[in-house]
Amino acid sequence: MKHLNKFLFAAIMVMSISSYAQDSNNPWALSFGVNAVDTKTDAGGGHNSVDATFSQPFDIKNNWNILPSVSYLSLSRYVGDNFSFGIQGSINKITKFVSFTGDSRIAGTDSRGYRVTNPGDLMYYGIDASVKYSFMNLIKSKVIDPSLHIGGGYTFFGDNSFGTVNPGLGLTLWFSENVGFSLESTYKKSFGDRNVYGSVETPIAPTHFQHTAGLTFKFGGKDTDGDGIYDKDDACPEVAGLKQFNGCPDTDGDGIIDGSDACPDVFGLAALNGCPDTDGDGIADKDDACPEVAGLAAFKGCPDTDGDGITDASDKCPTVKGPKENAGCPWPDTDGDGVLDKDDKCPDVKGTVANNGCPEVSNEAILKLSEYGKTILFDSGKSTFQKQTYTVLQSITSILKEYPTAKFSIEGHTDSDGSNASNQTLSENRAAAVVGYLVENGIDSSRLSSVGYGETKPIASNKTKAGKALNRRTEVNLVK
Repeated sequence: MKHLNKFLFAAIMVMSISSYAQDSNNPWALSFGVNAVDTKTDAGGGHNSVDATFSQPFDIKNNWNILPSVSYLSLSRYVGDNFSFGIQGSINKITKFVSFTGDSRIAGTDSRGYRVTNPGDLMYYGIDASVKYSFMNLIKSKVIDPSLHIGGGYTFFGDNSFGTVNPGLGLTLWFSENVGFSLESTYKKSFGDRNVYGSVETPIAPTHFQHTAGLTFKFGGKDTDGDGIYDKDDACPEVAGLKQFNGCPDTDGDGIIDGSDACPDVFGLAALNGCPDTDGDGIADKDDACPEVAGLAAFKGCPDTDGDGITDASDKCPTVKGPKENAGCPWPDTDGDGVLDKDDKCPDVKGTVANNGCPEVSNEAILKLSEYGKTILFDSGKSTFQKQTYTVLQSITSILKEYPTAKFSIEGHTDSDGSNASNQTLSENRAAAVVGYLVENGIDSSRLSSVGYGETKPIASNKTKAGKALNRRTEVNLVK
């Protein structure tokens, strides 16, 4: 039980102290396996100290003490620059103790004077700490990992115990990034007495070699997102990503990491921050109001085929240039007079530019109106028309309709028969009667005015019957 307690103490020490480091990705390493203790190195004899210490190093059968079970456990932690610090606990049973008699005639002594005896199945416990330097990076290997180490420890040898200084070397062959097979040999130099009272068969504090062979497991590397890239090297540790992007994802596979991709779920172009451009107009689909049709940046990716500044979708005449005010279509000139309908006051009648697209009243028309005006006949002393006058009035109406914007003044005149006042009233009433007829037959009242001059503007003598007939007249005059 006493020996078991010692081993448990050693195991607890191993599991609670930071130790060897393997690399920065997986800073922890746990090793376990078998150990062998060789006491020959401190037996003495030999041709010289080197011969005495290192001769017969692989005489396993005669010199090595091996416990047929898992007999060592070590824990290590990487501390940087290829160095690691570790602690190890080991257990063994000493059934072979090598001593030097110098006399081959003594029973059990070999030809060189060495004898192997059983000192009483002594229990062996070791607690050791060391600093190790790995040459793996130096030789640029991912499999072969040679190393040197130096440290110290405390050994329980039967009922005795003593401290040691422990230089050594090792070799690990890594089967994978995390699993390897490790071999180590450590020279444990003791500064105590080897023998009691000169008895070569009673070990007190022997210097010895301890060899270990076992499996090593590296662990401790944190990979939060499980993408195989350790958090310390992962630019996106919370999201699984790709090695070529330092652990960041590229969901759409366009070569742009999601964090820099404006369209992370859709394959796109680097020039557009990872967004697609379906119509190839250089405007990302997400910013393109017309993503299926190539267009212009000025119109958010929509086309303007006729170049009139109106997008095709809003242009009623997309292939013909036209003003915005007319929905992108050119203004029409229905009557073909050179004045656009929008400016043509007579869009359905051919006119002149000078008269805003309306026809100018010709001299011929003015002459006809003058002649027609003189043949308007009224009932005697009244403003009602004689029956035959309606044909004349219809002719006047037709001429006025030919000039839809021209304005006319209807003037009434009388002869000198009767009083001036009655003649004035009669002339006004007769002029107004003509205007009334024209308005009733489609002439806009805004184009017409009427005035009566009574007997004040005769064109012939009122002394003759013929002259009076000429003075009783109605004139249709163009208002300029």
